[in-house]
Amino acid sequence: MEKINYRREIKTEDGYDLVVAGGGTAGTAAAVSAARLGARVLLVEALGCLGGTGTSGLVLVLEPLSNGPTMLCGGIVKEAADTLIEKGWAANIKNLEEWNASGCAGGICFDSEGLKLVLDDMVSKAGVETRFFTTVADADTDAASKTVKGVIISNIEGLSYIKAKTFIDATGDAVLSDFCGADYYEAGRDTPNIMPPTLCAVVGGINWKDLTILHGGPRGQQEKVEQAISDGFFSQSDRHVPGLFFNKEPLGCMNAGHIFGMNSCNCRSLSDGMKKGRRLVQEYADFYRKYFGFNKFQVITTAAMMGIRESRRVKGEYTLNYDDYKARRQFPDQIGIFSKSVDIHVYDCTPEEYARYHEEYTKTDRYSPGECYGIPYGILVPKGWKNLWVAGRCASTDIKVHGSLRVQPAAYMMGEAAGAAAVQAINTGKSAGEIDTGSIVKTLREQGAILPQKTLGNDLTKN
Repeated sequence: MEKINYRREIKTEDGYDLVVAGGGTAGTAAAVSAARLGARVLLVEALGCLGGTGTSGLVLVLEPLSNGPTMLCGGIVKEAADTLIEKGWAANIKNLEEWNASGCAGGICFDSEGLKLVLDDMVSKAGVETRFFTTVADADTDAASKTVKGVIISNIEGLSYIKAKTFIDATGDAVLSDFCGADYYEAGRDTPNIMPPTLCAVVGGINWKDLTILHGGPRGQQEKVEQAISDGFFSQSDRHVPGLFFNKEPLGCMNAGHIFGMNSCNCRSLSDGMKKGRRLVQEYADFYRKYFGFNKFQVITTAAMMGIRESRRVKGEYTLNYDDYKARRQFPDQIGIFSKSVDIHVYDCTPEEYARYHEEYTKTDRYSPGECYGIPYGILVPKGWKNLWVAGRCASTDIKVHGSLRVQPAAYMMGEAAGAAAVQAINTGKSAGEIDTGSIVKTLREQGAILPQKTLGNDLTKN
């Protein structure tokens, strides 16, 4: 490929304590957490709203928030969930008091427009400066000291160089970390397969009150999927259909149609994937009409962003692994606790692969009520980097744990912790890997995080 040298003068902006790249659930939580602790924060988001997967991605389910009897997710994620319920933007919860009394069991289904307003309000009240339609285009680093000096952002005004003391990568695809030169695990490079994404949609025309919806779709869905495959109905014989989820009367969320082989870190692949995803949405709408008799089934809108499940995972000071998951391991420096099953979607359309998925998700090392594993602080720190953190889907885990930790509640908790850590690093003059993790835990507890570890250390967990 032919290359050219490109050089120009661009404006410089200074005075920020923290730049957060990506305004999804992790990035929003990071920005709010840091700003509430006194930092001047710039939050940049490529699309026109906050919330990422939960808004632009139309994944309208926030779960799990508990492990059955016990609430796991406090702090900012609980605050957002409570506000959604109070404002009437949670579909399946009658009132906040009843939900809290249940231990917040089952999570919530929410209105994406409601979540947009909740997060807008959070960042505004915290004093976060938010720039929509803005991406990080490059990073300026001192490679020898593994320090980020600034980032180049791009938006309608052109390019700008932003100086800051600390930086958080909440892009999901580890875009900022890649620009900095941090090492990462990549689907297709470090694993033989790529967990396929799905383009979700909001749908209507279903009489939800007369329909028994189980986890995974309407009653009898799997039998109907198998029948449709036998009939040659689908363009691909994909047996794994997450299905329909009630949202807000009369609407629902449809999560159906895997886009196999798509690479979210390749623009051409991502572009082709969006087009294929829209075709699959209509195909599954026809499936529900034909095989369930949903004659009024209607696609209201497809998501503005792809529902990515796997891309890059940064190699951190610690990589949370499947042995930790199986052992229900707790850590002195844990910044969250979680209990979601390993949920690695099918890699292809074979019956054997669907059997693998089903066995792994429903039976293998399935947690019992009351069990959980810890999320150690070390997975948020790219190995060796001084003032850079990651939060959300690109945190440091092996592929199995990634299948559990890649969802919205965990992203909120990781983001909140990264924001608190950045402020402590600024206040103490210590690097991301040197700050007092016990102090971070105490700060998060004061913010409402649920961190039951009895012993606190001063150092992060390392490999």
